[in-house]
Formats: sequence, C-alpha cells, structure tokens
Amino acid sequence: MDKQYLTKERLEELKTELADLKVRRRIEVGERLKKAKELGDLSENSEYFEAREEQAQVETRIGELEDMIKNSEIIEKTRAGATVSIGATIQAEKDGQRRKFTIVGSNEAKPEEGLISNESPLGRAFLGKKAGDKVQVKTPGGIAEYLVISIE
Repeated sequence: MDKQYLTKERLEELKTELADLKVRRRIEVGERLKKAKELGDLSENSEYFEAREEQAQVETRIGELEDMIKNSEIIEKTRAGATVSIGATIQAEKDGQRRKFTIVGSNEAKPEEGLISNESPLGRAFLGKKAGDKVQVKTPGGIAEYLVISIE
C-alpha cells in the first residue's frame, strides 16, 4: 500500500474506528452469528448469511485501517512563504475569484470544503509552487489557470 498522508486528527479518528471495530463490532457480529447458528439449518438461514457478510465487511475494514495506519505519514503544517507541499494551505486566484485550498492526502480529500488531494490534478499542479507562481490544470472545460497568492 502507498503512503497515506494524514493529519494527526485524522490518524486519531482512524485509530478510534479501528479500536471500535476490533472490540465492539467484532463482539456484536460474533453474538449475531452465535444466535443465528442456534436457529438450526444453516443452509436456509438468512440471518446467518447476513451475519457472515457483516463479519467479512468488519474484517475487511479492520485490514484497511491497519494498512492505512501502518503506512501513514503525518502531515506537518508548512511555514508561511515556503513552497506548496502536503499540508499547506494556499490562497489562489482564478478569473478574479480567490479560493483557499489545503493540500491533503487522498484519504482526507473533500474538494467541496477546499481540501484537495495531493494526487488530484489540481493538487499535483500546486505542489512545489511558490507565491506568485501560475499553475495550469487541464479540466473537462479546458485549461484552468490559477495564481498562487499566498502559502500558509
């Protein structure tokens, strides 16, 4: 698995979710399986199959979370005036409109909130730029040009 760039807060959220899945959810699913087995014939027992499916989903998510946590790298806040890197918050202007973006790992991206992935075309274009640099990004509507105003 590739490196997962995460903020400290997001890493803590993932650790909390993992602990909940390992302790509470595994026990709940185990109890459902036990009750379903007590109902008898497993070949036609829909409750048993649903519990088995839920168990598989819980175990899959546990594996995903363990991999993310193991391969995580904490995003450090950048110094003002530095080049754009993961963790940087930038002010950029496009067609006279200013927008604020924070470059985050793909796991935390929420474009509607200005959190853009370092793997997205726009995020990749901003990486390594300084205030005053122009950035061009190919979009479905054509080439979009941004001016980096400041880096926080």
